[in-house]
Amino acid sequence: METKDTVQERFGPAAGDYATSAVHVGGPDLVAMVGAAEARASERLLDVATGTGHTALAFAPLVGDVVAVDLTEGMLTAASRLAVERGITNVWFEPADAERLPFGDGAFNLVTCRYAAHHFPRPLAALREMGRVLKPGGRLLLVDVVSFEDPAADTVLNAIEVLRDTSHVRDHTVGQWRAWFGEVGLEVEELGSFPLRLEFAPWVARMRTPPVAVEAIRALLAAVPGSVREALRVEGDGTFTAPVALLRGGKSG
Repeated sequence: METKDTVQERFGPAAGDYATSAVHVGGPDLVAMVGAAEARASERLLDVATGTGHTALAFAPLVGDVVAVDLTEGMLTAASRLAVERGITNVWFEPADAERLPFGDGAFNLVTCRYAAHHFPRPLAALREMGRVLKPGGRLLLVDVVSFEDPAADTVLNAIEVLRDTSHVRDHTVGQWRAWFGEVGLEVEELGSFPLRLEFAPWVARMRTPPVAVEAIRALLAAVPGSVREALRVEGDGTFTAPVALLRGGKSG
């Protein structure tokens, strides 16, 4: 099965859980993201791989209008419901692929993408598309879990991510993201790092991870060397902490 098909298969049934997930609803990374955007009321914003829309809805009061796209119809339905519940009327939700955005060059002042890029089969292609739809002088804000330069910690983090969710592609390092931003012509800054504590039980429940995979994750975390245990801050019940980075890319005018 193609990765994008797997994303839709896994995330459609999980939309309700993501609508209420504390990790996605808010947090210091979202607060920092909003601040770093320097949004203005006259601007248009595109939120890529919006999920259940939390990032789009956080930005909506600050800009003129928001277009939020996602591959999964179930996620967009949940996001639309949240917008109605909050009385937000300047957000439009549309199905779209991050690697083939259905918008013209320079259509947006701001592009955001939060907790989604680790699902992109071709992250460079998606990043190039996000840069393409930015106006000159526009800003791209990306927040995602990032991996470690240490090969052992990198391997374990991505292994447990795939065991938990088969639509996971890869948590990339900050260094890799920096290189890709440069390759698509965006001037990149790392504006923040946020330790994300993932409580084990809700983390696997959110994606309805099969019991055999849950046990495999527990066994892997129990067997990791001390350096990896320290890097991931593994706790007794399998709870661990992943690094999250906020990157801002500027498109020259």
